[in-house]
Amino acid sequence: MTNSPKPPTLSVIIPVHNGGEAFKRCLTSLKQANSQPDEILVVANGDETAAKLAESFEVNVVRIPTPEGPAMARNLGAKSAQSDILFFVDADVEVHPDTIAQVKGVFAEDEDLAALMGSYDDTPGAPNFLSQYKNLFHHYTHQTGAEEASTFWGACGAIRRQIFLDLGGFDESYRKPCVEDIELGYRLKNAGYRILLCKNIQVKHLKRWEPISLLKAEFFYRALPWTDLLVRKKQMSNDLNLKWSSRISVVCVYALLGSVAIALWQPWSAIVTILCAIALTILNAPVYEFFRQKRGFFFALRVVPWHWLYFFYSGLAFAIGTTRYWLSAIYN
Repeated sequence: MTNSPKPPTLSVIIPVHNGGEAFKRCLTSLKQANSQPDEILVVANGDETAAKLAESFEVNVVRIPTPEGPAMARNLGAKSAQSDILFFVDADVEVHPDTIAQVKGVFAEDEDLAALMGSYDDTPGAPNFLSQYKNLFHHYTHQTGAEEASTFWGACGAIRRQIFLDLGGFDESYRKPCVEDIELGYRLKNAGYRILLCKNIQVKHLKRWEPISLLKAEFFYRALPWTDLLVRKKQMSNDLNLKWSSRISVVCVYALLGSVAIALWQPWSAIVTILCAIALTILNAPVYEFFRQKRGFFFALRVVPWHWLYFFYSGLAFAIGTTRYWLSAIYN
């Protein structure tokens, strides 16, 4: 008679700064989960209000006097954790009742798996258009990604504690919510470890996006540092946000804008504008069909200009980041 392997233990780690009501909902969802984690660690990142709220939920709290960024907060939580698996969850998400059990189950069944990441669900918490669009688009991106993942995700991502510590954890030079999770994923892959995208492991994102907050986060905290990471690591995998259809769409958006400008002097360039618009629509038809099915035709129609704007600022960030890299290489 063979003994079945002992199920792995699991610590949930939540960095929090200005948590508010969303953080309370996060803790409530964890306490109501069908399978309880072995440990919940809240790292209060310069947020004493959140620390006291966490203590009222009878979870372990690590305090950082002044905000130091989520990378350092997660690392401190990992060092304090006692479990085999570290499950990183953002303070503005709700876990599903079966999320904890699912994460434990995946690691129990695959002893060679180093890490996994989940997905946002298709019912975002904030009702306004931009929040619905952005979080649903994130859901779509993960649901259509490769299961053998090429990166990691800190909002809903789990990793074996010893591997995490051996690799040095998150890069603490990232002082803002940034691409520290993606950078860790690249190191994991380069070290030969497997990361699995588990599309059925889902959490609900509660964040409310407004135009300024969205564009600021997307451009300065996501696109620019990700470009820097891509050109340094040279890891342009055909997956998630880096699929070839997205790269071609960036070219089409800039060709469209260029043809519109030229049309002021050369009316024939309007034909190029039309062709670029058609190409963009065809390339991204699956995205727009997804939004039509989820929220209806008029919602999908409102998505189009925001989606094309996404390609615009992604391309701009890539151009700026690449130029910075080469100038740095030349003058250093």
